[in-house]
Amino acid sequence: MNLLAKSEVFAENKLFATLDTTVRKVVVENLPFLLADTVGFIRKLPTDLVDSFKSTLDEVREADLLLHVVDISHPDFEEQIQVVNQTLKDLDCAEKPLMIVFNKIDNYRWEEKEADDLTPPTKKNIPLDELKRTWMAKESDDCLFISAKRKENIDEFRDTLYRKVRELHVQKYPYNDFLYNIEE
Repeated sequence: MNLLAKSEVFAENKLFATLDTTVRKVVVENLPFLLADTVGFIRKLPTDLVDSFKSTLDEVREADLLLHVVDISHPDFEEQIQVVNQTLKDLDCAEKPLMIVFNKIDNYRWEEKEADDLTPPTKKNIPLDELKRTWMAKESDDCLFISAKRKENIDEFRDTLYRKVRELHVQKYPYNDFLYNIEE
């Protein structure tokens, strides 16, 4: 959010750092759109908190495009993806256009196996380059690997986001082409 919107929204790598939805205007190239940052998905919540958190996700129902930002350095990021996918199904939003963005590639760690180690690799033995070629790259049409902190692959992220937002804009407003060159 801060990188795209040039804002200073509170961001910290802690549980419950984001409790409210934050919305900012973003302009990529010359195409303006609203970017909403909702509370992160938390599994195994006490039942009395579940409804409170689901109510903060109303923006998800109204969104034209979902950006699922995944902390790739978290040891259980695959399970977190499954929780998000299930939550999107529960919200009847599983069919919305989705970009999956694996963030914190600068913090991703893996353990290289010895050349003579014949035991099957575990997920802790998979280098990032190999992960990029596996199921993760097929998780959505636009799967990106970035580091917001170090600004790695941000140009590719902005370009992909622009293309997706423009595509959705053209579908919704086919005669409103004053924002960009439609022949690109």
